[in-house]
Formats: sequence, C-alpha cells, structure tokens
Amino acid sequence: MRQTGKQKSLVFAVNGKRFELSEVDPSTTLLEFLRSQTPFNGVKLSCGEGGCGACVVLLSKYDPVLDQVEDFTVSSCLTLLCSVNGCSITTAEGVGNSKTGFHPIQERFAGFHASQCGFCTPGMCVSLFSALVNADKTNRPQPRPGFSKLTVSEAEKAIAGNLCRCTGYRPIADACKSFAADVDMEDLGFNSFWKKGESDEVKLSRLPPYHQSNASSRFPEFLKNEIKARTNLVSAGHRWYSPASLKELQSLLRQNKSNNETSMKIVVGNTGMGYYKELERYDKYIDLKSISELSVIRKDHTGIEIGAAVTISKAIEALREDNEGAFHLGSKTVFRKIADHMEKIASRFIRNSGSVGGNLMMAQRKHFPSDLATILLPTGTIMTIMTGKKLEKLPIEEFIGRPPLESKTILLSIKIPCWDSKRGIPSKTDTKLLFETYRAAPRPLGNALPYLNAAFLAEVSSCRNSSGVRLNKCQLAFGAYGTKRPIRASKVEEFLTGKLLSVGVLYEAFKLLETIIIPEDGTSHPTYRTSLAVGFLFEFLSPMLDTPEFSDVCRYGISSEDCKIELKCDQLGQKKVPTLLSSGKQVIQLNEEYQPVGMPITKAGAALQASGEAVYVDDIPSPKNCLHGAFIYSTEPLARVKGIKFKHGSSPIGVTAIMTVKDIPGENRGIKSVYCEEPLYADEIAQCAGDRIAFVVADTQKHADLAANMAVVDYDKENLQTPILSIEEAVERRSFFELPNSPYPLQLGYFSKGMAAADNQILSAQVKLGSQYYFYMETQVALAVTDEDNCMVVYTSNQFPESTLETIAACLGVPGHNVRVITRRVGGGFGGKATKAVPVATACALAAYKLQRPVRIYMNRKTDMIMAGGRHPMKITYSVGFKTNGKITALKLDISVDAGIYQDLSLYIPEKMLGTLKKYDWGAFLCDFKVCKTNLPSRSTMRAPGDIQGSFIAEAIIEHVASTLSIEVDSVRKINLHTYDSLEFFYTSSAGELQEYTLPTIWDKLATSSSFYNRTEMLKEFNRCNIWRKRGISRVPIVHELQVGATPGKVSILRDGSIVVEVGGIEMGQGLWTKVKQMTAYALSLVKCGGVDELLEKVRVIQTDTLSLVQGGITANSTTSESSCEAVRLCCNVLVERLTSFEEKLEEQMNSIEWETLISQAYLNSVNLSASSYYVPDLSTSQYLNYGVAVSEVEVNLLTGQTTILRTDILYDCGQSLNPAVDLGQVIWNKTLFFMKWI
Repeated sequence: MRQTGKQKSLVFAVNGKRFELSEVDPSTTLLEFLRSQTPFNGVKLSCGEGGCGACVVLLSKYDPVLDQVEDFTVSSCLTLLCSVNGCSITTAEGVGNSKTGFHPIQERFAGFHASQCGFCTPGMCVSLFSALVNADKTNRPQPRPGFSKLTVSEAEKAIAGNLCRCTGYRPIADACKSFAADVDMEDLGFNSFWKKGESDEVKLSRLPPYHQSNASSRFPEFLKNEIKARTNLVSAGHRWYSPASLKELQSLLRQNKSNNETSMKIVVGNTGMGYYKELERYDKYIDLKSISELSVIRKDHTGIEIGAAVTISKAIEALREDNEGAFHLGSKTVFRKIADHMEKIASRFIRNSGSVGGNLMMAQRKHFPSDLATILLPTGTIMTIMTGKKLEKLPIEEFIGRPPLESKTILLSIKIPCWDSKRGIPSKTDTKLLFETYRAAPRPLGNALPYLNAAFLAEVSSCRNSSGVRLNKCQLAFGAYGTKRPIRASKVEEFLTGKLLSVGVLYEAFKLLETIIIPEDGTSHPTYRTSLAVGFLFEFLSPMLDTPEFSDVCRYGISSEDCKIELKCDQLGQKKVPTLLSSGKQVIQLNEEYQPVGMPITKAGAALQASGEAVYVDDIPSPKNCLHGAFIYSTEPLARVKGIKFKHGSSPIGVTAIMTVKDIPGENRGIKSVYCEEPLYADEIAQCAGDRIAFVVADTQKHADLAANMAVVDYDKENLQTPILSIEEAVERRSFFELPNSPYPLQLGYFSKGMAAADNQILSAQVKLGSQYYFYMETQVALAVTDEDNCMVVYTSNQFPESTLETIAACLGVPGHNVRVITRRVGGGFGGKATKAVPVATACALAAYKLQRPVRIYMNRKTDMIMAGGRHPMKITYSVGFKTNGKITALKLDISVDAGIYQDLSLYIPEKMLGTLKKYDWGAFLCDFKVCKTNLPSRSTMRAPGDIQGSFIAEAIIEHVASTLSIEVDSVRKINLHTYDSLEFFYTSSAGELQEYTLPTIWDKLATSSSFYNRTEMLKEFNRCNIWRKRGISRVPIVHELQVGATPGKVSILRDGSIVVEVGGIEMGQGLWTKVKQMTAYALSLVKCGGVDELLEKVRVIQTDTLSLVQGGITANSTTSESSCEAVRLCCNVLVERLTSFEEKLEEQMNSIEWETLISQAYLNSVNLSASSYYVPDLSTSQYLNYGVAVSEVEVNLLTGQTTILRTDILYDCGQSLNPAVDLGQVIWNKTLFFMKWI
C-alpha cells in the first residue's frame, strides 16, 4: 500500500510491471482487471467458478521479516483485486513469451503435442511453473543436470484441477514429467524432440534446456520497498477494509450495525463465490487476512488450533508436519488422514486461497456440502466464535446444528484435539484408536462435490475371552448426501458401543444406518447415497471381523493382508495416494515419402498458445465505445411473454438498451442455412426454457450479466397446450419433425426370415440415453463492429462462418457483401459452435447495427449451459434373434431422438447413427427413426454426433445377447464381425475395396499386442479371489463411416517468398492449420527450388474471412482437415505449373535458383502467384470407412461403485496420417470424451 496525502491506493505488480490504483470497485476480480486493463490475456475466463484452471496465475507474497517470498497459484476469476495489495502476479506471458523467449515449460508443451485448442494451456503452464518454483526451494538433493527437484508424482499433480477438453492428459502429463528428477525417459510419450531408440543422454540433450534459474518467482525489488500490511480503499460509495486486529474488526462490525446493516461481505479468499453466485453488490468488504489472531497455527500436547483465516493448503501442511514427540501415533494418524482428505477439497489453486473458516461458515450458514465439517465432526473439534465482544467455545456438532449465525458473528479458530491425551489411552495397550475418512465423488481425486462423505473414529480392543474385537466407543459422521448439514449417526453409535464385532452385529448396524441416511426429496441418486454410507461403514469395520469371507476386504479394501488391529492402526495411514496417470506408450508408423506431409511436426502456434499470446475472440481489444450484451432467456418451457421488467423497479447500472424481436429490421432469424432455420428471439411465445427473449446491452460484461439476472419476465400460459418435455410425451402426441426424403424404416434383408431362423429371441428391450453438455473451455463469444456504408464486421468463435454471414445479412436486411465474418481460432467446439454460435453472433450484430456502436458478448457458463442443448437424448426399443452360438440373425430397432424445440441439425442424426449401428453383421436389419419435437432447448451436433450413440446401442445389444446365452461377450462380438460380403451389403457406397477392410486383421493383432486372452484368464482368477472388487475386460470394434465435404482453398506467394494460405476449415485444436501448412510445403516443393523445411517455415495459414474465401461450409465430421489439404494441393498444383515453366526459362540464364530469387523474378514478370480452388470429392472419395479396435480393463468397487480404468489399448487404422502427432492427440481425446460420457 502506498499512501499519498489522505488517499490510500492499491500497489502490486503484474509480470514485473508496477500498478497503482486509487479507485477500485471492490467487487472487481483479478481476472477482470488483467483482461481489461493490461495487455496480458493469458488468463482466460472459462467456468468463472474456480473449477477449471484456465484463469490460474502465480501469486507471490514477500515476507519482510523472514525475507522470503511465498509463491502459490490462485484462481484469478475468484480472487478480488483489492486482496492482492503488495503482491506480484505472474501470468503465462510472464513465465515466457515470444518477445523475451519462451520458457522450457512452454516449449515442452508444444514439443510433446500437449496443446490443441490451447485455451487451457496458459493455465496449465502457470500451474507447472508454480510447482517447479516451490520444488526448487526445497532442501532436496540437487537433481541431475536438466531436471528440477520435482518428483513424477508432484509433476502429475501439478495440473490436477486444470481441465482440458481437447488434448487428453497423457501428453500434458508427459510435458510435466519431463522436468521430474525421477522420471523414466522411456515412459515419456511421443514428441518432436527425439526419435525412438535414442539413449537417455541424447533425449535429454534434445529437450529445451532447464535450469533452476528458470524457476525463479521474480518478485520485483521495487515492490519489496512498498510492502504494507493492509489497505483500506474507498471508491464510489464502496469500501474495502483490511483490519489488523480483532478490535478493529469489532469496530467495523459495530459501524455496520449503526448504519442500518449496510450490505457487507467478509472475505478471505472469496472462493465461496464460485459456488454461491453473487447477484447483488455489496457496500462494504472486510478482508480478514491481516488479522494475526485469525492466521495463527498453534500446536501443543492438547491438539492443533488453526485460525479461521488460515488457507486450506496451509492447514494441510500443518497437519502433516512431523512433530517429533509432540503427538502420539493415534493423533498423528488422525491429523494425517484429515490432511489427506482435505487435499481432495476443490483443487490446489482454490485451497491456496480458500480458508478453513470460510468453508465451515458456508456449511453453517448456507448448508454447503462441506467435506471439512464432516471429517472434523467425529474428532470433537472445538470452534471459537465471536459475536460483538463475546467469545464462545463450542463443539463443532453444536456449531453446525445451530440456526444460521448472524453476519456479525465471526469464526475465530478451530481446535482439533489429540485423542490419545484426551481419552487417556496409553501408548502401549491393547486398546487402539482407529480413524478413517471416506468420500465418493464424480472425480475421486477431488475438484468435485461429493455424493457422500464420511469420517469414523473408534476405540477398539482385543477381547480377552475370544479372538474377536470389541468396539469400545465410536463416532460416525456422514454428510453431503442430500441433507442440510453433516450428522452423527448416534443410534448406530449407541448400538455398536461395547459390542463384540460379528457379522450379525454389522448386519443390524447397517439396517439401522439405512433408516438414518435418507437424502431429502429432490436429491439425485438417493438410493446410491444411502448404499454408500453402508459401504463405507462396512469397509471401516469389516477388517476387524475374524471371518474368512471378509479377508478380501482386508487385502484390497483397507490396507493390509492382515486384519489384526495393530496393522490396521499402524498401516492405514500410510496408504499411497494414487498418481493421476499410469504409464503408457504409442506406436506410430511414419511415411516419409511426401515430407513434410505425414511427419509429426509440432502443431502450428502451440508455443503461442502456451504463453497466452494466441488471440481468441475475447482477447481482441474492445473498440472505442464498445458495449456488452447478455441474453434474457425464458425460464418456462412454453409461455406467452407479456413483458420484461427488472427487480427493484429500475434499470440496473450501465444498461443502454434491450433488444427484442421488435428491433429486427429484417427476418427474425437466429440460424439461416441450407440445413435449418431458427428464430433469433421468441415472437410473443417462448417455446422452451432457454429460448432467447431479449438481449440486454450495457457498458460492461459484468453489468450486462447482472442486468440479465435481474430481469423478470411476465408470462401468461392461458390457452396454451401443456409443454412436451419427454420423448414419451412427444410420441404420444405425435410431435415429430419430418425427415426429408426419408428412407425409414430402413430394411436390409428380411427381418421376419431372420427371426424365424433364430434359436433365441429378445423382444422389445429398451435402452435410454441421456444428453451431454459440450463444455468447450471458451464459451460462446462474438464481437460486432459497424463499418462504413452500412457494413458490419463480426468476429466469432464459430465452426460455421458461412451460415453466420447469411443469418446476419437476413436479420439486418442487408446484402451478404455488407457482412464480413472472421474466425481465427476456436477455444474448443465439439460441434457446439456450429449452429449454436450463429445466433450469438447475430444478436451482437443486430445490437451493433441498431445502436451504431461495437457490441460484444462473452456468455457466462450458466447461460451457455442452459441454451446450448447438447447431445441428443434417445429412447431405443429393439428386438433381436440369434443362434445358440451368439450369431445374430435379425435385428429390429425403433429409435426416438429428442431434438428439442427446433430442428437444428437433428435430421442428420439418424444417418450418422446408421454408420456405427451397422458395425456388426446383424443378418437382417430393420431400423426406424422418429425425430421428436419437444419444448426443450434444441439439441445439436456434438463430437461424433449419432456415432457414439449408435456404437453404444450396438454394444448394448451384443452384451444382452451374451448375457442371455451366458457366454463370453467377446465370442459374440467376433462371430458377428462383418465379412467383406456382408460389409458391402450393409455399407453399399462406402465399403471400399477388399484390401481396405482391415478390421479382422487389427482385431486379432490387438488381441496379441494387448495380451487379451492371458489377461482375461488372470482377471477371472482375480474375481474368484475377491468379493468386493471385480474386474472386467472388453474388446470392442469401431466402424466409422465418414463423409467428405466440398471445401475452398487459396494459396498466395508474396514478393519475399513467404506464403499465405486461406482455407474454409476452422482451426479449433484439431491441427487443421498444421496439416495445411505441411501440404502447402510439400506441394510447392515440387518446383524443386529450395528445401521442404525452408518452405514449411515460410507458410502462414490465416484466419477465415467470409468475404475473402466464399463457400467455406461447416467444419465438422472429422474430414475438414483432409479436404482443406486437398483444396490447397490443387491450388499449389496450379502455382507449380506456372512457376515450373518460368523456372525453366530462368535456368537458361542462371545455373541455380533460390526460392526467393524465383519468386522475385516471377513478380517482375507478372506471373500470377495466387491460386484458388474448390475441392469437390468424387463418388469414390466422398465416403469411406475407418476401423479401430480397443481393449479396456476396469475395476469396480462393489461397495462404493467407484470405477477405475486400469488399462486401455487402442489400435486405429487411419490410413496414411497427415500428421501422426496431431492425430494421436485426437485419438486420446476421443477416448477421454467417450469415457466421460458413458463410464
């Protein structure tokens, strides 16, 4: 803090640059400041909740007393700007950049092919940089040259909490592990640094060199001289206070009461905003971090006291510290297990700023599903709270059970007691203290709220009269299962206390527990949560049973092969926390005939993505007088819109206008293309929840979002039909979209004959499939700028710019040439930025057109999720006939697809589904589709649209047949694989030649390379020996039918010899630009003038511009890269022909010609050095089949339902890859996406 006169200001540094602010809105986040007031756009807004890591920065604090710098990551989307006074912030640009030099982290991310769309990559790099900085501060032995003090386990965990939706984590983890001192170089995957078979020394020499100087936190010296403990700021009626003592805090609280309870927010890390969204503004903010009494950690023989403002990360460190002689073994175990569990709360960058007290106060006041409250409940933790001047100490159970505490009540500290001393248990006795915590969540390593958490503490002793174990006392806590607060299962405790443990006792205890753990109405998976409670208690108590049938739990469910109390007590705390990934390898066949095509070159722009310098739409600086928009959408599925007003009766701050259907000068079109049409805004009647009603425009994005949240829509449902909200309702009311030129029902062979030939039949079985949200890291975004002569330039993150141009032109009522749509790159799309991005860009364009000012939008994640629609839900009914050996003779399918309210691209889903549904030889095949119209947000294409559902349905049928016959499912799959004759019958136009049908070959090849049959036998033995953990292995084929679309291309050679390429395809992480660069370099190298590598460096692929290159089409179906490459090759052929004839003339005058000389002479002689093409595939290349086989082995915990993927082997025939490094990343990502959806 720097004081000038009476004014106090905020002083901090960003990437070494000093910032001093005297006027700050206390609600401003660090991310908002960095993105709007600095040139550093490496921090990305994605979830806005601290849950993805895209906005992570390194925050460095200097301690003048110790003369030390503390470095840790924080989520800048939650960190309030006022809280960083005296701190230094490092973003990805500060780690390294193109101007001062990339950091080895960024170079290795690029070289290990660890960045695809790149939106998450800056945050990943900062997280790894923080891990390196802190590892190299330790007193560990100096590592070998080229490595850091980081361990492999720490390297993998460095990016825990950083989400990636494109790449798959294997290459990211490899880039991280390449810095670890204990890494096995053989375990590092495919990269651009070394070749297979080279020695470790050679590999290390080829890596971008790393030195410890690369991991300095770079805290600026000038900032050390300006460090002050706290800052108080006053800004436009808003106040930020940083009291230094409890006395000052009490004074501020009294002032607030005397000022009629002015809205006040007490903060430490502000991480609670990620869960409880703020829809109001506060007048006063009080930061507790400067109060020493709240930040202390005290240890003595009675326990550990932790101040309420202590961060969760610091609490974990304190609980894990090895205090020799301070605590008995039992207490050490309790503290260590609490710390282990706390490491699963959120992610590291949240734990670094979120406080212990904040977590517990949210649980007390707002019924937050806290892990911390549950695991502390059985330990007898004491809470110290302050209300006014009154101090009160109370057990955590009473603290949690009280009505929500008033705002003036402050939690000061918690004290976790030493149980050995508290209970008087001597160190040598047959009485032992047992403690364990449990948690079940969608992501077991943390960063996800639990389905249920639990903690059990028990005193047990050996029974002198028998070999059994007596439970002297126990405390059993359960929470987060759909209840307002964690509870003690007191009745179960009373029942078990003093009893000799037996199967009968446990059975009665479980029955009693089932009557206690009952989730509230509306809780998801209620039965599962109740069964989890029983399963966790069983895991805790069963090892103490002297019964053979429970020995399996002892070996695999708990900790050791011996169920003695001593081993359970001593070894349970030493369970190894699993690392994120296991080892793996990739085998790739390279084709060097057409270099650089087919070579694994680094993805274009990967280093720029890693440094945060790659420009996405929201990174484009706002033009002067720019406005921001947010959608007001319907919250009713079918209702008449009578009007819109705002809460509190007045327009919110900063609002300029509200756009509705009445403001459209042209057609009411949100999507207009050859595929589908959809209105931009609801015209009188909102058809679904999420239907766009209006677009509020304000001076900032925050104000626009707040205004949209404050909007109150007046609805009228009179004389309207009941909305259709399910497939069943749509079928009953015959609400369908008409399929044009429908070939359905599709019949191949004679179904009745096939069923008659069957030995067994399954009739009218059903499968239901749900939806899936895209979760692209970059939400929907657009910027519209008005231009001269009634023209408009629109920047959009979009897979379908051509349709966007057509839609905007129709909506504005202007010719198409008045609209220019530009897309440089997309921060993740997966189909969600094809049609779904069009109305977002159109709304911005309309507002800009009407207001004659630039308008932009960056949709918040909640609105995006509500409006996006996602993957199509389906209901499938099937009948199948089959022989006793598993050979299927006939299959009939009736498939109902929920399209939502508008047809979007839903009419193409049946065709896409058929491509994978026909993967097996069904004998006779009869399939009918109904595309249902419901009052739900319209669904759209999502990665492998229809293909994933079709494949899942086919495998479900195969599994059902095998289960009915009680035979191995693998034999049923194998016997129903296509012969070439059946392949031609099912895939008439895309089967290809006999030699192209490689599925049977790779089916057998993968069985050998994966040791499938041997592992199957080992798995059977494992399942025989284990009751509560079971393993399964499966080998699954893939037949993927692809369609190649028409694509334009343009290649231009500039006077200096550099090459500019334009294609219709959009770069969204799949490496399209990289492959196009490779093809351009290869095709132009046929001039035989200059090396291929030189040409590759001269090529730049530029952003898509709809007025520069028309007929760009849609980037989809996984074929745009290859069609774009072919379009570019055609362009290059024209240029080669022109240059070759000219070169021959020059060679008569000059012996050897360099590329630059050739081009400069061509310019002088007016040779046309620009060529365009429009590639249209012929019938033989427009459709083809891809084949693959995967073997996966999984393990399931039958007590908790936790599933672990132990190993996956994939063999994929991709033909001749244009770039195997890029394609490998796509394979890994597709596998990850599939598992996220269905497993």
